[in-house]
This record gives sequence, C-alpha cells and structure tokens, in this order.
Amino acid sequence: MQLGVLNRIGKGKFSIGSSKIYIPELPSKIYSLNKKLKKQFPFLTCCLWDTSVINEFMVHQPGKFYILVETEKESMESVFYFLKENNYPVYLNPDADIISKYLSSEKKAIIIKQLVSEAPLQNIKDVNTITIEKMLVDIFCDDNIFSAQQGSEMKNIFKEAIKKYNVNESRMLRYADRRRRKDDLIKYLKTISTKPKAKQDFGAKNNLLPVLKILSNQKIGL
Repeated sequence: MQLGVLNRIGKGKFSIGSSKIYIPELPSKIYSLNKKLKKQFPFLTCCLWDTSVINEFMVHQPGKFYILVETEKESMESVFYFLKENNYPVYLNPDADIISKYLSSEKKAIIIKQLVSEAPLQNIKDVNTITIEKMLVDIFCDDNIFSAQQGSEMKNIFKEAIKKYNVNESRMLRYADRRRRKDDLIKYLKTISTKPKAKQDFGAKNNLLPVLKILSNQKIGL
C-alpha cells in the first residue's frame, strides 16, 4: 500500500498509511505497575505507556523517558498517593517548570495525568495503552511532557507513523476534538508531506493534502 493513501473503512470513516496496526513494545515495568494498580484499584480505568516507544519514529532520540499513567480526574490523587507511598518517583500533572527542575534528575519518573474521555486505547496483555492515533494527538497537544518531540521532530514522528502503520484519520480527529485541538491538527496535517525524497514520483496520493481535502468537504463521523 502506498504512503499517505486515503482508505475508506466505513461510512464517513477513513484511514491513511500502511495496513499494519501499531502495537507499542511496552517495557516490563509497565506490566508490573499495571498489576499493582489493578490489585489496589480493581475498578480503575487507566492508560499506561512509556514515552520510550516514541523513539521508533524519531531521528534525534532523547535519553530521558517517562511512564505515563492516565486515569479519571477523580482517581488521580488516589493513584498518586498510592504510588508515592510505595516509593515510586511519581508526579501529579506536573507543569513545564516542575518537569524542568525535578523530572530531569529522575531515572524514569511516573507522571499522573487525566485521561481524556473516549480516548482511543487498545489492550495489550491486560494493559490498557495507547493507539497510534492517541500517541500522535498527545504529542501534538502537550508540549510540556513531549518537549523533546516538538518542532521538526514532530513532523518526523507523524511522517514515520503514517509511513509504517495504519492511522485512522477519523479516530485521530475525533480525539483531537475531545482535546479541543481538532482545527489546529487539521491545519498541521496540511503541512506534512509523506512523499519520498527519491526521484520516483508516486503522485498526489503520497501527500496528506488529498486526505484533508476530502475530510473538509465531507461530514465524517466524528
């Protein structure tokens, strides 16, 4: 399948990129942390992931990573204090100043964040974790936690993600809308081309512009 090709996967639903589904390689610490949280909070809804999984899509790879635990707003403090009492290096929704001053000295800090309702997740070995659509939108929306993934590096991430995996455009924009950044993301996607640099020209289908043109002209199921 060619890069950047728009595929209709249902009425008003589209996907772009490869047909391969993204499954992040989660480190063992995520699975052990998940077991502890499930034991302490059996009815907890959360998403666990490690920012090291983004390295697959980056040119300049950072040496500092975070474990993200995203959960409902009313559960954030309970999870934070439980992990703190168990001697985890944990931070509750830190701002840019806290991240810069304190998290830089931690080997692998845990960040507690609010889980946006209806976030696109997948379950891997009993762990609720990110889909590629959630990963891309989170990087786009949060320049504090993902400061190392901004600028030209973010374009690399989007291009590589679309090149290597299936990206459900409708799901991605719906989640961006939940984060109140849908229009900004659409504008950003228009600046990204997945056309290869080689002399061979695959035509307009390798560019994201046709994707956004269709999305702007049709009412999709968001």
